[in-house]
Amino acid sequence: MRRLPVLTLPNLLSASRFPLAAAFLASEQTPVRVALIGAASLTDVLDGWLARRHQTTRLGALLDPIADKTFVLVAISAFLLAGELSTLEFFVILLRDFATAIGFIVAYLLSGLDPKNFKARISGKVVTVLQLATVLALVLHLGALHPLIWLVGAASVWAVVDYTLLLERQRARA
Repeated sequence: MRRLPVLTLPNLLSASRFPLAAAFLASEQTPVRVALIGAASLTDVLDGWLARRHQTTRLGALLDPIADKTFVLVAISAFLLAGELSTLEFFVILLRDFATAIGFIVAYLLSGLDPKNFKARISGKVVTVLQLATVLALVLHLGALHPLIWLVGAASVWAVVDYTLLLERQRARA
């Protein structure tokens, strides 16, 4: 990655998801929450698109996934606290995120592995899209909520296996 200033447009777009998450928590109005989900999704797409066009920074590589996970965690937590999600559903939706945190710690502790070498993969992107679709379904009270939750769970298992195999390949090379 090239060294660029910290205040790049992609980094600012990623950082914008933190106040969007706070606004989601502060509002209970459906149109506002739908707009916030749309804004969070749009900033995610735009920051990735811009970053791939020579504006990638180390900070951005960390900030983007943390901002994504923060927005989803805050939104899903709001529904758990409101009693609109069970604890099991909460953990199923966030399974990949918990596994990623554990995987990062394992990669950090194992010799020969560098957690900074792990890049976004399609399996993780699919989970993020499904998580945001689930948040939207929760906001709109869609009947497809329960199948979506289990779809997120299945995609999360796929992502965990995908990243675990990547970790194993990296370890074998080290």
